[in-house]
This record gives sequence, C-alpha cells and structure tokens, in this order.
Amino acid sequence: QVHLVESGGGLVQAGGSLRLSCADSRRTFSNNGVGWFRQAGGKEREFVGSISWNGDNVSYADSVKGRFTISRDRAKNTVSLQMDSLRPEDTAVYYCAVSRRAYASGVVKDYNYWGQGTQVTVSS
Repeated sequence: QVHLVESGGGLVQAGGSLRLSCADSRRTFSNNGVGWFRQAGGKEREFVGSISWNGDNVSYADSVKGRFTISRDRAKNTVSLQMDSLRPEDTAVYYCAVSRRAYASGVVKDYNYWGQGTQVTVSS
C-alpha cells in the first residue's frame, strides 16, 4: 500500500511562490511516474503536470507552463512541485498521485494511488 502525503501548501499573495512535496515513507514509487493534479471548489480535478520514473520526461498543463516546475529525488522517494508567479486562479487543493506506468500521463484513471491533498490559496 502506498501512503502518499503532500506538504507545503498554504496562503500566499499573488506573484509569490510555494513548494509542494510528495512523499511516501512506507513504500517506494521510484519506478513509477508521478503526477500533480488540482481541484478548485465546484470544479473537476485537473492535470497540473507529471514526471516520469527517471525524471527525463516532464509535462505541464498550459496554464502552469513556465511558472511551475516538477522534480523528483528517487533516493529520497520524493517528488516536488515548485510554484512561482502564483495567481489567484491557482487556488485549489493540490494532489500528488502515483501512476501505474513508468511514464505518467494527464489522465486521472492512469493513477492508482493518491495523496490526501494540500490546500493552496493565492490572494490577490
């Protein structure tokens, strides 16, 4: 069983930065792709970005491209989401998820393990 935990969320002003982390202390996901998704109130969960098992393939949604950066440390079994130039529309609960595949996608059904989410609020 994978027990993913996200951390690093909080309240920040527009233009600011936050760094989210995703970790599992009980089981490695070093051979799996990992994705980040977000869900704002009343909206569907949307893809933010993903990283492949070895970090050589990273994809982003157009809405965050150039502002967000995903990285991973396979030795520490962690994945990070660096969020810069934050906007009020980035406000959401952010989730990390482990893919069934080595190369992750933007498709929710490709992911079988999810964290509990962390709230990110960007004030204008």
